[in-house]
Amino acid sequence: MGAIEEIYQDLDADVSEEEFREAVEAKVEQMGGLADEETAAMLIAHDLDGGEVETIADIEPGLEEVKFLGKVTGVGELRTFERDGDDEGHVLNLDVADESGSVRVALWDEDAIAAEEEIAVGDVFRIKGRPKDGYNGTEVSADRLEPDEEATIDIDIGGRVTADSLSMGQSDVNLQGVVLDTGSIRTFDRDDGTEGRVSNLTLGDETGRVRVTLWDERADAATELAPGQSVEVVDGYVRERDGSLELHVGSRSELHELDEAIEFVPDADDIADLEIGQTVDIAGVVRSADPKRTFDRDDGSEGQVRNVRIQDKTGDIRVALWGEKADADLGPGDEVFCADVEIQEGWQDDLEASAGWRSTVAVIDGAQPDRGADSAGLDEFADGSAPEASASADDDGEGDADADVDSSDDAPETFTGTVVQPGDPVILDSGKETVRVETDADVHLGQEVTVRGRRDGDRFLADDVF
Repeated sequence: MGAIEEIYQDLDADVSEEEFREAVEAKVEQMGGLADEETAAMLIAHDLDGGEVETIADIEPGLEEVKFLGKVTGVGELRTFERDGDDEGHVLNLDVADESGSVRVALWDEDAIAAEEEIAVGDVFRIKGRPKDGYNGTEVSADRLEPDEEATIDIDIGGRVTADSLSMGQSDVNLQGVVLDTGSIRTFDRDDGTEGRVSNLTLGDETGRVRVTLWDERADAATELAPGQSVEVVDGYVRERDGSLELHVGSRSELHELDEAIEFVPDADDIADLEIGQTVDIAGVVRSADPKRTFDRDDGSEGQVRNVRIQDKTGDIRVALWGEKADADLGPGDEVFCADVEIQEGWQDDLEASAGWRSTVAVIDGAQPDRGADSAGLDEFADGSAPEASASADDDGEGDADADVDSSDDAPETFTGTVVQPGDPVILDSGKETVRVETDADVHLGQEVTVRGRRDGDRFLADDVF
């Protein structure tokens, strides 16, 4: 076997040996005798073998051509369309994956018709094609598929999964979960001039949570479902966005309501350990909630924000709820889970959590982590009311008899506001009312506190400050 034949035999290209030899002769002539036939054959082989990528994750729209190995995780429906000149075309999409990720592969015309009958989920192919930006990310328009029965790609396909088991490359995913949060429907213009619709919701199960993206006719579910409703996604597919996995629900997918309850157990970060710049999940009890405020943005549009203070067993933090999150029905005593909130520098150098459109804010029984002795009193928020006053102890350890006295004519009340003057007296402002509070509690300017006690004229006699 000659050198050219050996090079051709090792070549992974869709050309005949005759075409290869003709290309070699043309290359020798082009180089004016600077390369012999063997060198020219190696140069031609290198050109023909270009585009090989190690994994699907390496495929990018800017590449002219790619060759890769992948397992079929989903087979779409054969679609027929009209080309210019009334010619009829056919297309069929495959979801193909390896251990690094997944990509959609489009087959056209005769290849698409044949694939509908011959290709099944689980088949492994060596694929050659042209990558481009598609509707759901990078897509490959296939020129050639060759089955490879000996290759092994270790990925799971289909079946019911849990939130924490999702991975790139999964298709035909069935997931059951409870709705934690929902968003509004947004519209956008596609390259072909049609209008698209998209919305989001967050689902949780016993293993974790996942953001769900709903496309076009499925987008309405975000406005029809309420937090706490159990649902099942059928035939969803997993994509990555900003470093996080999302479960997408498209035209082939379905979303069903379930009667059975799905348990969700939050996995939250301790508030005391938070640092600026982190994106975290926190859970706890709402200590106080400010009224919603509106403001004008630089572009002239109107925005809204609402501040709440959340406390867990380690500390508390102000959480700014922006946009739609400001409409969340939260009040003192609610147990709340806030996911994907960004920690920023707030008032008086305190930390503040910012909950934007990608965040999840959910009122959930049991969201508050187990509390230690250092957070006693939060249990009494469970019914939405303030904690009852405890008897104060004198130096000799005996309780103050007056502390246990409570009459219906002089019942204690609570007031929540921001400290606008520390010292004596402390002055609190709730946004609707300003109150002078007599207390020896150590508070600082800008702090949001709740006081419990009785009013005496224009004074508020505080028994408790929390």
